[in-house]
Amino acid sequence: MYSVIGLGIAAGLIGLGVIAIIVAGARSIKNGKQDFKKIITFLVPFAVYGVAYGITGSFNEAGIATMIFMMAAMLLFIVLSGFRSTFNL
Repeated sequence: MYSVIGLGIAAGLIGLGVIAIIVAGARSIKNGKQDFKKIITFLVPFAVYGVAYGITGSFNEAGIATMIFMMAAMLLFIVLSGFRSTFNL
């Protein structure tokens, strides 16, 4: 019984924290304190997850597909930045 109440309180506090983060982020965007490139970069994994979920129809498979895609993108960008610094492009 106590564990159910504790888990409910913990979930509620996590929800309040997420809401506070979203409100603070929206306020900083409104005040012009954030760069749109950083915001778009942050939203890429969510967009990839949404597309993967639309294709697979499963939360688990979409999460794994998102992880694989993001790891491949990271590897590609590491290789490209290495080439750029090697060849002074």
